[in-house]
Amino acid sequence: MTYSVFMARRRFFVESVQNGQARITGHNAHHLIHVLRAEPGQKFEICDNHDVYLAEIESARKDLVAFTVLDRIEAPEPSVHTILLASLIKFDRFEWLVEKATEFGVSQIVPVIAERTEKGLERAADKRLERWKRIGREASEQSRRARLPDIQLAIPLLSALKSSANHRFMLDEEPGPPILAVVPAQRSPQDCVAILLGPEGGWTGRERAAIAECGWKAVSLGPQILRAETAAIAALAIINAAWLS
Repeated sequence: MTYSVFMARRRFFVESVQNGQARITGHNAHHLIHVLRAEPGQKFEICDNHDVYLAEIESARKDLVAFTVLDRIEAPEPSVHTILLASLIKFDRFEWLVEKATEFGVSQIVPVIAERTEKGLERAADKRLERWKRIGREASEQSRRARLPDIQLAIPLLSALKSSANHRFMLDEEPGPPILAVVPAQRSPQDCVAILLGPEGGWTGRERAAIAECGWKAVSLGPQILRAETAAIAALAIINAAWLS
């Protein structure tokens, strides 16, 4: 027996599923019990970051919710794998970017340190990683993903340029070919698309030269000047739509 992935039942991530059993502890368990009023006998979807299951709550107490797996749920594979290499911006906007990029199915988010990255953001970025992962987890549950986004520590631009994605696009505020004009005619779910997002002050001439030398394609989202986080989400939406068509 299988269940549709489009059911309205809530989905939660668990560390693992072993012998048909799983559990949620800590803050997430507290949310289940005290906010959602979860109790034994209720059914939810759970995911171990690979497979999705229909599960029933066996027990719910204080900071532990135990599940018994009832069945496996079919989950569709993504139409394309996307990597967002995003230069650090103000943290409230970066958190919004993490949330929305996760909803759009991004596979990996890599914060990038550019020449014009504010030094305060660079110094504080590593301390924000766990918060970004928590935002990614919550957005994954809300958007019913089967896998969490891989959110990494911040790296310098030159390291980010070494991405092995088979399609690599740099979002550019300067006039250039529209992103749809450079999307390959032949596309498959095995493709990996990397999107490089600049800092709020834009790329320096030295950075532009390095990006071009590494073979990245500069693409445009139109004549309007977009905020960095807006540009990232617009690009992900376009890439998703192109690979779905």
